[in-house]
Amino acid sequence: MMESRKQQSEQIRKNAADLAASRTHPRHHNNGDEQRLRREDGKPSYAGNFTKCLPHDQDGFLMNPRDYEEWVNTINSGDPRDFRTIRIGPGPFKPNGDFRYQNPKDPDYNPQCPIKLNWQASYPQGKPCIRAWESQGAGLTFDLEGPDAQSITMPPAPSLNSQELIAEMGEVYWMAICRDVPFIEWEKDHLIGEARNSLKRFWWFRQDKTSELQGNTDKLAESRSRRRIFSENGNDPVSFDQLFRGVAPGEQVGPYLSQFLLVGNTGINGGDNASTVSEGLITYGAIRIDQRVRIATPKQDYMQTWETWLDVQNAADVRGTETYCDGYRFIATPRDLATYVHYDALYEAYLNACLWLLAAGAPFDPGLPFRYPDYIDKQQGFSQFGGPHILTLVTEVATRALKAVRYQKFNVHRRLRPEGVGGWMYQRRNGSDVVKARLTALENMEAALAGSSGVGKQLDDKNGTEGNWLLPMAFPEGSPAHPAYGAGHATVAAACVTILKAWFDTGWELKDRSGKPIVYVPKADGSALVDQSNDFAPLTLEGELNKLAGNISIGRNWAGVHYYTDYYESFRLGEQVAIGILEEQKLTYGEIFSMTIPLLDGSSVQI
Repeated sequence: MMESRKQQSEQIRKNAADLAASRTHPRHHNNGDEQRLRREDGKPSYAGNFTKCLPHDQDGFLMNPRDYEEWVNTINSGDPRDFRTIRIGPGPFKPNGDFRYQNPKDPDYNPQCPIKLNWQASYPQGKPCIRAWESQGAGLTFDLEGPDAQSITMPPAPSLNSQELIAEMGEVYWMAICRDVPFIEWEKDHLIGEARNSLKRFWWFRQDKTSELQGNTDKLAESRSRRRIFSENGNDPVSFDQLFRGVAPGEQVGPYLSQFLLVGNTGINGGDNASTVSEGLITYGAIRIDQRVRIATPKQDYMQTWETWLDVQNAADVRGTETYCDGYRFIATPRDLATYVHYDALYEAYLNACLWLLAAGAPFDPGLPFRYPDYIDKQQGFSQFGGPHILTLVTEVATRALKAVRYQKFNVHRRLRPEGVGGWMYQRRNGSDVVKARLTALENMEAALAGSSGVGKQLDDKNGTEGNWLLPMAFPEGSPAHPAYGAGHATVAAACVTILKAWFDTGWELKDRSGKPIVYVPKADGSALVDQSNDFAPLTLEGELNKLAGNISIGRNWAGVHYYTDYYESFRLGEQVAIGILEEQKLTYGEIFSMTIPLLDGSSVQI
């Protein structure tokens, strides 16, 4: 006797639960910096870990290491009542803390103060309010679909005294220095040339490295393939195709920016093809949006003085105080890309890409049903295996990805942000002997930056003071109020593009409805897109989706809020989230189908 629909539904849910339960929950390991790095009194200094928003002293260290320990205990409990008891801000711990910022509208404003921010009148008494942490308890929540947030993991992040972190910080410093160089001018710009020559000098990227340094604490063996990529040319400068790019297949092919961040799609019934594509207009049904971004003030960086750096570490909420020029333009510089990832809705780039692909008639994966003409299939995909299905699914994975990466951020690694390392490098150059002694783990980094890499001199020039090695930030508030590793943008990016790569034929070459290859680059001033389809080989869907995810992820590095390994390892985490969701959803459909998904490392998985 055939089971009732109710019993069938129950069994499907049980099957999905069994599949989820069969996934092994791994052990989670951090790099050990929390216990390794000590103060002169023997207590942990937590100098290698994220302490932003906790109370810091005038030298940038925690006022009381116990604050960090109570914060960790609170994270692990996940109880909102515990969060309300921990200390936050600079002290005396009131809504308007004792910050050093000054508002030009205040009667007591000191015109000699080096702060150059456009303060908003909404801040009471001209001072910023306290900024709280973001979603510390998300990794403790449960989901009814996909991998549990704690069933997937990331390897330990590079330690504060590792050669990998030295190379990563060298790269992030150079990205800050080159933030305003238009992509189209990279081949002739002197700063880009210096960056290319500098990166090859870091030990982590050198081809002649044959043995590990004694006492080296590098942990991420999986990411070392990047050293080979940077070292292919021996002693030559880093290739333009490799500079500041990711390593997924296709990311180093063609222009730096993915076409999905630039071009538009066709209009209703395939109309407006010429104008919408080259003008970057994405059609949302009968309406459309513009791919152009707000123009952040060129060469305006933040947190370049010790006072502003310290206030931001002490939870000063200065979000929304950056300045802009009039108008919008295509993403033409790394600063434009940083602006995009400052305010994007996390999954918006991938939703736009999905709309573009549907409008362009991009073919679906050969393993999906309903691919034949209507007179054969007698039905079209819609609620299942059609546009509404993939448009929903490409965004559905985002929140699950965020929960998984939040557990890694808060509960496992608690990795120091690049701005924090920049603060320590400032103290290595300017602090007291006691302060420098607490930061001996950074001796090798200081030597590398001061040596032949050329980074130190560039920082002196950019920040306007000798020995000022603070990391120039694209955002006034610096990083978000959560640890660096993994990266939320990168995890969501990987999850979303993995869904798109599962759905569409990834070998398809990008072209418009007329069959013309699509390869555009922005002008130096971002005023228009330049057709370069005759200068590059056709771009594949796999490569441009990987590039899109890499652009968004590494766009956060351009802003100064993440490292390369945050992108790389978070990408792998996001892939696992998406694959798990697809595996469970497949159980719910009666159609026989398969999806083949190419992955970051060049392999593929079939569902």
